[in-house]
Amino acid sequence: MIPTLRVLLHMGSLQRLFPFWLAAVALAVWAWTPLLVIAVLYGVVLQFFVEYVMHRFLLHRKPPTEQGIFNHLYRSHIGHHEFPADPELFTGDDHWYPVRFGLISVAVHTVLLWPFLGLQTAFLFAFVGLFLGSVSAFAFYEYCHTLAHLNVPKGWIGQKITRDHLAHHYQDHHATYHVSLGMGWIDRLFGTPHDAEAAKARFDRKTILSIGMDPEDLRLVTARKAYGLPPKPGMKRA
Repeated sequence: MIPTLRVLLHMGSLQRLFPFWLAAVALAVWAWTPLLVIAVLYGVVLQFFVEYVMHRFLLHRKPPTEQGIFNHLYRSHIGHHEFPADPELFTGDDHWYPVRFGLISVAVHTVLLWPFLGLQTAFLFAFVGLFLGSVSAFAFYEYCHTLAHLNVPKGWIGQKITRDHLAHHYQDHHATYHVSLGMGWIDRLFGTPHDAEAAKARFDRKTILSIGMDPEDLRLVTARKAYGLPPKPGMKRA
């Protein structure tokens, strides 16, 4: 647990979200109402769906042809698949993105809830729900994801998290988009659970680490050079 938490403490996105999480805790204590229990639960569940949707439809979208845009996607996710044990690639390089996403989400939720709850209660529900509930769920996701990739002693829970997630990396990148413990039901809901037969039929040893791309694709070669990574997927930095 300690090595995993040590990595999390250095994650830029969590560092930037922490003041907003702390503010949400303070706001929940100061303006407590039972409605906030619903808000936090809503925020947690919402984040687990966001985790799935962003992983499947944003990070695993069709690779862009324009190199600059491709480099951004590479740094955000493809590079993590090619070098899954490199902690520097566990997250993307835009550490302010979760904060911007959270603030926009709070604004949207406040506007939508305003007619039903009033402005003050709508803002309270949105801010606490998203910056306390969703951020807590996001931190849990980062913990599970980091634990899955670190070579450290693991109990049965850690082993399950690792088995489920590494099946996505090394067996079938078209399935098992959830990462957080206990969220496999979301994959089942959307038809993307791990299936051994389907994984076997789709498996390609040459392209599995590059999520279906030819590892010699010029876009990949260029992106690796741009970020100072080894010339071939799976290798360790010098």
